[in-house]
Amino acid sequence: MDHFDRHILSLLQRDASLPLKDLAEAVNLSTTPCWKRVKKLEEEGYIRARVALVDPARLGLGLSVFVQLKTQRHDSLWLEKFAAIVVQFEEVLEFYRMAGEWDYMLRVLVSDISAYDRFYKKLITSTDGLTDITSSFAMEQIKYTTALPLPR
Repeated sequence: MDHFDRHILSLLQRDASLPLKDLAEAVNLSTTPCWKRVKKLEEEGYIRARVALVDPARLGLGLSVFVQLKTQRHDSLWLEKFAAIVVQFEEVLEFYRMAGEWDYMLRVLVSDISAYDRFYKKLITSTDGLTDITSSFAMEQIKYTTALPLPR
């Protein structure tokens, strides 16, 4: 990856709908070499997808909840079953297996406390082996980005 590739990725992270002509001009390439670089970045997995970022507040999804979970089970069969259940919840935007005090962490997006309570009840009734759950409610989003820092 060279400086052209990094510049292309930087621009596409800000606006994936940028026309090829404008992208090529911004990185000082003609359109064909720029297009070839974009295709190569996609083929090599640097670009996983091109998506539209939707405003959650406009959809009435104003409550972000960070959910930390502990389990008594740590075998791979249990994890496979647990993960298969959790990834089906559309409210779960992110799902991590953690090191440290908590075993798993979820980022959940819902409309309000009542919607979170419904999610919580579905979660605990559809999974077994959880020993502790704690939820932290975000009061204000200070920074949010999908743009990754690129190596220099």
